[in-house]
Amino acid sequence: MTVRRLGRLVALFAGVAVALGLGAIGAWVYAMGWKPGAPYTFQGIDVSAVNGPVDWWAVKRSGADFAYLRATVGADRRDTRFEENWAAVAETGMRRGALHRYSLCKPAVDQANNFNTTVPRADDALPAAVVLDFAADCTVRPAPAAVLAGLRQYLEMVEAHTGKPVLIKVTKPFESAYGVTAALPRGVWAVQNYLAPDYPARSWRMWQANAERRIEGVETPVHWDVVRP
Repeated sequence: MTVRRLGRLVALFAGVAVALGLGAIGAWVYAMGWKPGAPYTFQGIDVSAVNGPVDWWAVKRSGADFAYLRATVGADRRDTRFEENWAAVAETGMRRGALHRYSLCKPAVDQANNFNTTVPRADDALPAAVVLDFAADCTVRPAPAAVLAGLRQYLEMVEAHTGKPVLIKVTKPFESAYGVTAALPRGVWAVQNYLAPDYPARSWRMWQANAERRIEGVETPVHWDVVRP
C-alpha cells in the first residue's frame, strides 16, 4: 500500500468517526429535548430535591401543565424542597400532586403516616402517587403476598387522608416481580423512555416518557410525563 493510499484511508476513517460522533451528539441533544406530541395534550414533570431549586414560572412557560413533587421516602425521610415546591407550583396556577417513594424495607403503616403528616389535604390537588421501584438503599425482596398486603394497607391509609385513589407509578422490573397493576385496582403511571409502555396489566393513565428532558427553569434533567387522552 502506498503512502498516498494509506493517507486517504486514514482521512476516510477519520471522516467517518467525526460523522458518527456528530450523529451521536445530535441524537443526544434531540433526546434531551424530546417529548410526545399529539394526542398527548396534558403534559408535566415530576421532581424532587435532587433537581435543586426550580423556577416554576419558567417551567410553566416550557409547556408543563402540572407537576408532581416528591414529598416523602420510606418511613422517616421527607424531601427537603417539598414545602417550597408545593407552595410555588400553586402560585403559578399549575396543577400539583405529591409523590411517595415506597420502600420494601419499611412497614407500610409507618410510610403512610410519614406521607400523611407531610402532605396537607388539598381538594384541588392531583391524586397522590406512590413510586414502586427497586432502590439501592433496600436490597430485601419480600414475597409477593407480603408486598401486596403492605401496599393495600398503605393505599387505604393515604386515600383516607387525601380523599382520592392513589396513582401507582411502577417500573417494569417491579411490575414483573410483584404484578401490582393486576392485583391493585388503581390508576397506573408507567415508566419507559421514548416508546409507549405495554408492560402494565391494565391501561396506563400516565406515562413517564423521558427521564432526561432538559427544560427552562431546572438546572438538571427532569422526568417528563404525559396523561393518556
